[in-house]
Amino acid sequence: MSTLTHNSMTNHHAPGLIQQIGETLHVWHERYRTRRELTNWTARDLHDVGLSWSDIAYEADKPFWRA
Repeated sequence: MSTLTHNSMTNHHAPGLIQQIGETLHVWHERYRTRRELTNWTARDLHDVGLSWSDIAYEADKPFWRA
């Protein structure tokens, strides 16, 4: 066997990559969920936060991967 040890041949970036993928999926899911929730708000809710129906339509039409 060569002078490389088993530990030196291990990909130490994999746990970080898996965590980043998990975080990205979580963000995408939250965007999707909150955009769908916005479509159920009443006119009063929108008025309270200063949004219009066109603001909601614009936001709800965005794909989940777009911030």
